[in-house]
Amino acid sequence: MSEAALVLEDGKIYRGRAFGAEGQTLGEAVFSTGMTGYQETLTDPSYHRQIVIATAPQIGNTGWNLEDSESFGSRGYESAGPAGKIWVAGYAVRESTRVVSNYRASHSLQEELERQGIVGIQGIDTRAVVRHLRNFGAMRAGVFSGESLASAEELLERVRNQPSMLGADLSAEVSTPDGYVIEPEGEPRSTIVAVDLGIKTNTPRMLAQRGVRVHVVPSTVGLEDILELDPDGVFLSNGPGDPATADGAVQLTKAILGQRLPLFGICFGNQILGRALGLGTYKMKFGHRGINIPVIDHATGRVAITAQNHGFALEGEAGQEFDTPFGRAIISHTCANDGTVEGVRLLDGSAFSVQYHPEAAAGPHDAAYLFDQFVTQLDAAKAQKGTA
Repeated sequence: MSEAALVLEDGKIYRGRAFGAEGQTLGEAVFSTGMTGYQETLTDPSYHRQIVIATAPQIGNTGWNLEDSESFGSRGYESAGPAGKIWVAGYAVRESTRVVSNYRASHSLQEELERQGIVGIQGIDTRAVVRHLRNFGAMRAGVFSGESLASAEELLERVRNQPSMLGADLSAEVSTPDGYVIEPEGEPRSTIVAVDLGIKTNTPRMLAQRGVRVHVVPSTVGLEDILELDPDGVFLSNGPGDPATADGAVQLTKAILGQRLPLFGICFGNQILGRALGLGTYKMKFGHRGINIPVIDHATGRVAITAQNHGFALEGEAGQEFDTPFGRAIISHTCANDGTVEGVRLLDGSAFSVQYHPEAAAGPHDAAYLFDQFVTQLDAAKAQKGTA
């Protein structure tokens, strides 16, 4: 097993051993605090162009299976086959397990990383890396091993020559190039269009479980294309990159709001809806990435433990009401840890969004009721359409 190095743009270098494929990878160094669900993390399109540092000390125990990946339907997923496309740029762990122990596993994490050419590193003090990123923020980084290793000066130059995540427009790089349909389980209850900005597999699955037919469409879709499908509502998905660059998605969202179609957004979709309602966005110091982040619903006082993955956020404060071209809106949810905006909605109930992931396949599932809330809106819209 060859030597490897994780190099941060501020000059910090962590030496370890190669994990997965050998070579070079560049991306933004971020950390995820989830103790479980590494397969869902690695295949989440929202992690495109990011090197993920796992805080859990041992990774790979449950191997890799053909059921849990979150990238089916995303750009280039066919080449990955049933194992699902890995979207992270690189992976850094304290220790990779030598033994796979799960009845669903088809092979090991090491084998899948090698197969897809994902360069990683193990044997580093991930606690020290995370403390550094918490103190100084997420930053450009690179993982190097094998023939890609060079002097510290040369590796640092490679890292610093890559583009920043700030200003990165990435949705089109992960979005499905063509539309596809996920049929409902049982009798069709309603139909929606899901704008794929980096959608995770479990989102249309959870809607289909509630009787919703889901037309997943590319991020470049236009309003006319959406209206041709005669949907009862529209969904804005999660996705990677800087929401300040997503002017096309913002304009589309404004057009959808103008049609008074029910709208629900998650993660990147929350930031897009917020921008459409007039809010600004900013890059967070190190973001929220994990499966134990508390969020307050200010309408009820209820706290949900949530899964999150975002490095950008909406500007605003808890309970803040403001005027929009589509009616009054409110900051509906905030993070109990740091006050970050976690949700926004129109007061008439026609559109709402959250920054966290109610579809989190690896859990927690506290927020799954939001899909029921959206379906209730769809039922009302469909009933109204039938009487028009």
